[in-house]
Amino acid sequence: MKLPDLAELAVRNLRESLLRNSLTTIGISVGVASLVAMLSLGIGLQQLASRRLMKSGLFDTVVVTSRRDLRNFNRDQEAGGPAPGESRILDEATRQEIEHMPNVLEAYPDIRFITELRYEDKPHLTMVAALPSSAQSTDAFDALQGHFFSSETAPEVVIQKTFAEELLGKTPKSGLDETNVAALAAPLLGKELTMRYAQREAAPPAASYVGSDKANASSDQGLAGAAYSVVSRELKFKIVGVADLDPESMRGPTRARVFLPLKLAESLHVMQPTDLREVSRAPGDQPVYSSVNVRVKGPGQVQAVEDAIKKMGFNTFSILDASRSIQQFFKVLDVFLGIFGSLALAVAFIGIVNTLVMAILERRREIGIMKAIGASDGDVKRLFFAEAGAMGILGGIVGVALGWAIGQVINLGTNVYLKRQSFPPEHFWSVPWWLVAFAVLFSFLVSLAAGLYPAGRAARLDPVQALRYE
Repeated sequence: MKLPDLAELAVRNLRESLLRNSLTTIGISVGVASLVAMLSLGIGLQQLASRRLMKSGLFDTVVVTSRRDLRNFNRDQEAGGPAPGESRILDEATRQEIEHMPNVLEAYPDIRFITELRYEDKPHLTMVAALPSSAQSTDAFDALQGHFFSSETAPEVVIQKTFAEELLGKTPKSGLDETNVAALAAPLLGKELTMRYAQREAAPPAASYVGSDKANASSDQGLAGAAYSVVSRELKFKIVGVADLDPESMRGPTRARVFLPLKLAESLHVMQPTDLREVSRAPGDQPVYSSVNVRVKGPGQVQAVEDAIKKMGFNTFSILDASRSIQQFFKVLDVFLGIFGSLALAVAFIGIVNTLVMAILERRREIGIMKAIGASDGDVKRLFFAEAGAMGILGGIVGVALGWAIGQVINLGTNVYLKRQSFPPEHFWSVPWWLVAFAVLFSFLVSLAAGLYPAGRAARLDPVQALRYE
């Protein structure tokens, strides 16, 4: 039997029992819609997590630490490289070498320190960190009240909302009853903060200091003969912004609450813990860093950059290392969602079998006539497979559309709820093109599988008995 004739005959047979075949097709559509809805939810949640990580500026960042620092991120890397005492120092020359690597956008030191800040003559002890100008593109500053630093050397600070509450004497709130950031920022923007910090200065061992700004100076003779002094300094800053989200939410106990421009922080030469640990200084008294943040051009280049830095004798850490367990979780979640979504297709499978078996009973004489005029058993099988496949394809297409519509409705309803709770809207439902193709193909294959038994039963009919059937 030719393919056009087979298709025409299958469509005609489906039209004869329109109500029953339509109900069977609807059953397939519901099964496919359930599968698409479940899988699209898992895919959407994974994409949402990826977007958040990308927007945070951490997904394409590699943190580099020296093996000399035994408190670094990846202790297991020490076994694969030089001993900590023999490893390179993470100094300014090394930072510039890393910054000129292929696929590296920038490499900047992680400058942070605990110091005293005075606001309206009241002292506040907190962690201060330096941020490059590229940090303003992260999601932490999307809802920034005020503005980011006007320049890389401006004496300005952006503070986190918990520190703003502390400055105003407010009790920090949590949950849905959070303090409005705009209300916190209004009395603080443009106000002045005075920072007291310890500055490290290179000086001759026998140097003496005079002046009020060096009253607390002290001298430290290094093992290699280099000397430096620790000088007490003060600098006034202008509050130009209050951040809603925490820019360093993934740092745990070392999170900063006050941020200043990176170039300005470098020029201050604030005393760092590495200044105490590294008594032998690099040539030219270059600063030694506890860690360096390396931004690459994209997540796809992170692994290559990590490998290159490891060959230099340093330890590395990236959010991709930590996200492997998250990716595994989403894969397991997708499997479970797919299994539960396929249960409805199992019911549709039974419905197709029932529909085609009933068609055999109703069309026994027709099948007998077909075989009597020369139709082979294969022709009869192909006819029933064509009918089952047609229902599968049509049900798959309708099911994909239904699953997409269900996702949009749920996404819209959820965003309405989030808006009422003062949360930003999110898009956590995604139906990629490959899921559409997979759903239609899977529906087609399930329908063909459901047609195996009815097609085989129809092909085995005796034409003589079939013609005598009333």
